[in-house]
Amino acid sequence: MPRPTTPAQYVLILIDFAEQAGCERSQLLQGTSLAETGIDNIGARVDDSDFNRLAHNALELTGDRSLGLHLGLRLNLGTHAVLGQAFMTCRNLGEAIELFLKFHHLLSSNLQLKFENDGEECSLTQLEQPYELPHDFGAELLFASMLNTVRGLLNAPGLQLQVELPYQEPEHGDRYREVFGPKVYFDAKQGRILFPSALMHAPLPSSNPALRALYEQECERLLADLQEEDSVALQTLRLLRKLEGQYPQMPIIAQMLNFSPRTYRRRLQLEEQSFQDLLDQVRAEHATHYLKNTRLPLSSIAYMVGFNDPSNFRRAYHKWTGRSPGKARRDH
Repeated sequence: MPRPTTPAQYVLILIDFAEQAGCERSQLLQGTSLAETGIDNIGARVDDSDFNRLAHNALELTGDRSLGLHLGLRLNLGTHAVLGQAFMTCRNLGEAIELFLKFHHLLSSNLQLKFENDGEECSLTQLEQPYELPHDFGAELLFASMLNTVRGLLNAPGLQLQVELPYQEPEHGDRYREVFGPKVYFDAKQGRILFPSALMHAPLPSSNPALRALYEQECERLLADLQEEDSVALQTLRLLRKLEGQYPQMPIIAQMLNFSPRTYRRRLQLEEQSFQDLLDQVRAEHATHYLKNTRLPLSSIAYMVGFNDPSNFRRAYHKWTGRSPGKARRDH
């Protein structure tokens, strides 16, 4: 199973909001891998464990129990990246919801939803809590972001929708009614957001059916990548293969994958892998490619995979593959 992740845009928005509320970044990041790596090279996605810790820190430091609502209202079409662009190309809201149901795991790996339409009313029900956070925070984040996204799609900033929430009304219950409108109901069986079925046919002003197909293909590709077995070892191999001719030391690779060196080493140990073995595997692949597909001298190939001495390369290559470089070239 892929590791649960959250888009980095959501993390950066949460950090920005908390900092504007007066929080120190070092305190916000405490207990996360970002505490050591920073956010400058954050990558496209962040482990849910880091998002959970960051949200807990922000809730404690700000003391703002309506933090989920604030964050959800800042998640707009732009923050949903490619999927947000795909929404905008749809002909109507119904098509956008179809895309959302198909690709919502791009926004939250653990998000589970159910959509129902009885001809009069549509509903999107939250089946599971996607984060290890207070239920009110998770529901606020999900439903406020849904409302804000629909408002953006329809260019209707004043749109209000009905929400039902599976917990008692919190102290900031009035804030819910400010955001969603008067139809806010607590102590419900499940959390869900509802709207008239007629809204499904509402045309989108940014519709572009030709572009929709292109964006949908990109969403398919991203979802397939996300659903791959996403072990740290595989992430490392993919990165090292892309860095052909450059073989950074372990702390640099850890940083590029958004881990602290200690966390990175521990994750590899849990997978019964080591950085050196992965590095040697990739160098063997690259060396074999050069041996089979070029006429480069052995000294040049040795240098290209990180050896200054061809004799050291010969010994290493034999250790990696069980044959000499010369035999690998002759066999080809």
